Amino acid sequence: MSPSRLEQLLAFLQDDPDDAFTLYAIATEYRNIDKQKAMEYYEKLLAEHQNYVGTYYHAAKLYEEFGQNDAAERIYKKGMQISRQEGNMHAFSELQQAYNKMMGLDYEDD
Repeated sequence: MSPSRLEQLLAFLQDDPDDAFTLYAIATEYRNIDKQKAMEYYEKLLAEHQNYVGTYYHAAKLYEEFGQNDAAERIYKKGMQISRQEGNMHAFSELQQAYNKMMGLDYEDD
């Protein structure tokens, strides 16, 4: 039996414990099976790889799922700031839309 995707990613992480993409991929894998474990990896990314823009949306969404809207708001705002600095306006737009929706500022007609 071949190793699972998660097992392969964990092996990659042992080879290169500081690789942001591997950390992100592991968090994504854990998201469906262990949300708390996923959050641990997102938090590591937020602390050690602040310019890894993809983290912010998913980490903030997970905080929302945990009912921790203050933390989610802080992560969305930080992500918008970083994505703007990085010139990643697509990420900025997605973060802003998710933030607005969480804050009840979603003006689009449903």
